[in-house]
Amino acid sequence: MPLTVLVDYDSGNLHSAEKAFQRMAAEVGAGDILVSSAPDDVARADRIVLPGDGAFPACRRALGSFGGLFEAISDGVAAGKPFLGICVGMQMLATWGREYEDTRGFDWIGGEVTRITPADPALKVPHMGWNDLVIDHPHPVLAGISTGDHAYFVHSYHFRVADPAHLLAHVDYAGPITAIVGRDNIIGTQFHPEKSQATGLRLIANFLRWKP
Repeated sequence: MPLTVLVDYDSGNLHSAEKAFQRMAAEVGAGDILVSSAPDDVARADRIVLPGDGAFPACRRALGSFGGLFEAISDGVAAGKPFLGICVGMQMLATWGREYEDTRGFDWIGGEVTRITPADPALKVPHMGWNDLVIDHPHPVLAGISTGDHAYFVHSYHFRVADPAHLLAHVDYAGPITAIVGRDNIIGTQFHPEKSQATGLRLIANFLRWKP
């Protein structure tokens, strides 16, 4: 039976994500969902999900502190397994994070994570709440999701991709804010799909059926 592992490295409460993935896995017949910090579990997974809440440097250090865990994720991605990064789990795909200090990311999708600077100073940072997606490039994980669909965001930094082809969707917050990135078997969402109601559940279901 297929196995999707949600990586637990003490960087966020995974309860709501686990429930959302379990619900959609049952609906689409996508097998088992497991929350784990064990490299062996990640190694045997068919799909890998990397969440992350908080600051980029802290998440990067936390992931590295679990011996062999990042290596298991990297090996799985190199082998072509579908990978989904969520929030800071998506930001760490970048080459660099610029939050508090310069921190090396995975460099799986070129670019850097920088502070949001809306053109309208009346708009607050963090960017928090619902916003309308603008789809930039079609992708199988976005099937049934259209420009104007809502997603839920909570963040102060965003991913500025080096190659526009890797920007799958953005939102407008007095300027473009990256919402979804992707290439090959890798996809990442700045928003929390488990908190984004119908849009997020559809994306999760699509990911669980995706064959890159």
